[in-house]
Amino acid sequence: MKLMSTEPDNTDAERRRAPSPPDMLRLDSFLPYRLNVLAQVVSEGLARIYSQRFGIGIPEWRIIATLGEFGQMTARDVGAHSRMHKTKVSRAVASLEERGLVERRANEEDRREAFLSLTPAGLKVYAGITPLALGYAERLTEGLAAEDLETLERIIAQLTERSGILQQEPPEIDL
Repeated sequence: MKLMSTEPDNTDAERRRAPSPPDMLRLDSFLPYRLNVLAQVVSEGLARIYSQRFGIGIPEWRIIATLGEFGQMTARDVGAHSRMHKTKVSRAVASLEERGLVERRANEEDRREAFLSLTPAGLKVYAGITPLALGYAERLTEGLAAEDLETLERIIAQLTERSGILQQEPPEIDL
């Protein structure tokens, strides 16, 4: 009796892959690509939960989570904190306002911006999302040793800091 492997069969993909020089970029081992894929898969998994339960998408969830944690903020500050483009923030805020989950209050000192905060209904959604998000994070890391989790946290912090530094450097262009 032949046992089936749970490992993916990469032989077809490997056969189709053209021979390449050693310095060719391979996405499956390129750290920035792998981190992006991981972030997307994790985000989509969590999004499925709060989409079904609360009818909100990823941008709306990020805004609710940010305002739930920090209270009143401007859309610009929410976007900066959650790393979302201002148009995405604007659309998500408009959707949340329409649903009565977020309210906007004019900034008396600068009429070009407004302060956002969760309404009582928004706070209720935040209270419902919080245990789901924390439970998802716990299930995601289930089975990892405490030392590995500490190492992962340290590495994420270091990569985040280093990415911020690299983001400030001028791009290298060799033509």
